[in-house]
Amino acid sequence: MELKSILATDCGSTTTKAILIEKVGDEYRLKFRGEAPTTVEAPFEDVTKGVLNAVMEVEELSDRKLLDGDDIITPQKGDIGVDIYVSTSSAGGGLQMMVAGVVKAMTGESAERAALGAGSIVMDVMASNDGRKPHEKISRIRQLRPDMILLSGGIDGGTISHVVELSEMIKAANPRPRLGTGYKLPVIYAGNNEAQDDIRNTLGESTDLTIVENIRPVLEVENLGPSRDKIHDLFMEHVMAQAPGYKKLMGWTDAPIMPTPGAVGSLIEMIARDENISVVGVDIGGATTDIFSVFQGVFNRTVSANLGMSYSVCNVLAETGMDNVLRWVPIDIDRAELNNRIGNKMIRPTTVPQSLQELIIEQAIAREALRLSFIQHKEFAVALKGVQTERTISDAFDQSESGATLVNMMELDLLVGSGGVLSHAPRRAQAARMLVDAFMPTGITQLAVDSIFMMPQLGVLANIDKKDLKNNARKAAVEVFKKDCLIRLGTCIAPVGKSKPGKTILTLELTLPDGNAIKHELKTGELIKIDAPYKPMKAKLTPARNMDIGAGKGEVINTKIYGGQVGILLDGRGRPLELPEVDSERIAKLQEWSKVVNEYPDFNN
Repeated sequence: MELKSILATDCGSTTTKAILIEKVGDEYRLKFRGEAPTTVEAPFEDVTKGVLNAVMEVEELSDRKLLDGDDIITPQKGDIGVDIYVSTSSAGGGLQMMVAGVVKAMTGESAERAALGAGSIVMDVMASNDGRKPHEKISRIRQLRPDMILLSGGIDGGTISHVVELSEMIKAANPRPRLGTGYKLPVIYAGNNEAQDDIRNTLGESTDLTIVENIRPVLEVENLGPSRDKIHDLFMEHVMAQAPGYKKLMGWTDAPIMPTPGAVGSLIEMIARDENISVVGVDIGGATTDIFSVFQGVFNRTVSANLGMSYSVCNVLAETGMDNVLRWVPIDIDRAELNNRIGNKMIRPTTVPQSLQELIIEQAIAREALRLSFIQHKEFAVALKGVQTERTISDAFDQSESGATLVNMMELDLLVGSGGVLSHAPRRAQAARMLVDAFMPTGITQLAVDSIFMMPQLGVLANIDKKDLKNNARKAAVEVFKKDCLIRLGTCIAPVGKSKPGKTILTLELTLPDGNAIKHELKTGELIKIDAPYKPMKAKLTPARNMDIGAGKGEVINTKIYGGQVGILLDGRGRPLELPEVDSERIAKLQEWSKVVNEYPDFNN
């Protein structure tokens, strides 16, 4: 089937966003976008009202009929309607789960990875060895009222007593689901296949039990796919079916509704696989910060539940401390005033900065929220624990081991930011600086932001499974992602190693698209910006003898690099970045770097 037009919505906790994609010649492009308040809560209590309002805005902007009363017109006939309609959702608090495993650091962690990868918020990880008494675990399950529970434990053919004991605790708790009163709580069992009969006998009557393949069939293998797929299915059948108005919405869509973070994750995973690159993506919201990564072909997602820019802003301050926020503020500001401004944001979480000073403070807090979230992500995105590895003499000098983080910033090819503070920063240079300062990329890393946060809609579009639509839907998702979704900021080049102040640590020889050749020498502590468009340019990178740019100390790299809306950033500030401790010196250094990238207007007069 030819796919000429696609309508996609994302029902967020506060805003429902709609986009219209059309085929223009041989390629798919974003044509129009609309948004409206989400209507899952009183007085409306019907999510479809917000969807219709957002689609109505697209209808007005496109001057094209998409609605027939309270129905979306599909398929397209002439200039009326669209060929397919898809949607994602995190309204009503998204998907909230508990996971349980026998060993917290092994099957418990694997179950958590499966749940997070499917787009859920993990409320608690329960394990046989987590130190809590049985009655405490039972009480915790009752208190949390999750949407579903994922139970795992044991390798196939191993001991079954611990995982059966966990299932007995779930039964004793007799948990009630968060939404809907007349149905049983969904429980997915993805553990030792020998225990399946015992689990059926224990939980078959009191819960809606589903059995899938083991998450850790053997210690060396993690099999997350079946659990993740089943979580998506049950999210549709149970959680969405209970939320106000979702039954109607499910009747409209041409593909299953996906949890918003699950859709974003699947898109990042697909891009990394298609282009064979390592990717880190971040979505910084009001209450949470989601980080997605693909390194060595392994996908990971983490949710930092208390690190956000509005509802959780005080948590960021409490966790990082006033000094860590202040170190990013390039103006002289009193600590008490900073505290008051952050308190105001907590009281009125949906306000946007009204002055340059407020914007600077908000972006300083964002750096810390992103930095702390990324630390949590690195601790979670690890190689499998519990796996025996053969050690050689060379391994004795290598501190890495099973359980070491997979995140290697020198390998990172693309860093993508999204969420209001990044996507809607008044100047793109501000978004680039926030990403570089928070994530501290090393080597050669491309930087980008999601223009209007349409990654969820593109993620669900890429996952359409219908035979006649699959290829075109995927093509549309990839083309719109590359041409309309991503705003290419440029490339950060950051050598790593020890060097004395004022020493040249990197020489860049670059051939610009117009054929002109330029040469830059980067010294310790410097930040240099080179204006260049998003086009491939020949580059020769020569690091100093004890500096590494990705090929080893002192090794030259000949490659192609891209500019973008900000350009090429040569970052010689060191990793980790160390700022002067004296306030006046620190402020002078921050202002110097801000002027280089033209970050804030007042410093550039």
